[in-house]
Amino acid sequence: MDDIQALIPQKAPFVMVSKLLFVDEQSAQSEFLIRSDNVFLKNNLFQEAGLLENMAQTAALHAGYLAKVENKPVAVGYIGAIRDLEIFKLPRLNEVLYTEITIENQIFDVTVFSGKVWHENELLAQCEMKVFTSEKRNKISHE
Repeated sequence: MDDIQALIPQKAPFVMVSKLLFVDEQSAQSEFLIRSDNVFLKNNLFQEAGLLENMAQTAALHAGYLAKVENKPVAVGYIGAIRDLEIFKLPRLNEVLYTEITIENQIFDVTVFSGKVWHENELLAQCEMKVFTSEKRNKISHE
């Protein structure tokens, strides 16, 4: 799926996914092209925070896609915890990342997933992440 903007709450320049490649009930796969205007690019290297955000936004794509299928609003997610983070190599400008997340546990508004990021066949990063979601939007009160 190419129109990812409808599936995630993030907006440019903070979008770290380009395409949704696959989704089912427990997992999702995304693709991301690292462009020269990326906020996480430093000395032509995509930084650690960008890799984490890429995994989190792949999870957001998963949740957003399932929400759209069920005619529900796309929820906003907040990273609550990161465990067992391993970064093996930072990707470079113009490289395409392939990211996969797998839902490990979901209770109410808390989702725990494992994420992995590759470039070609090389594993670049992996971790377990806990994300809290909220369907509440920032609304202006008229009271």
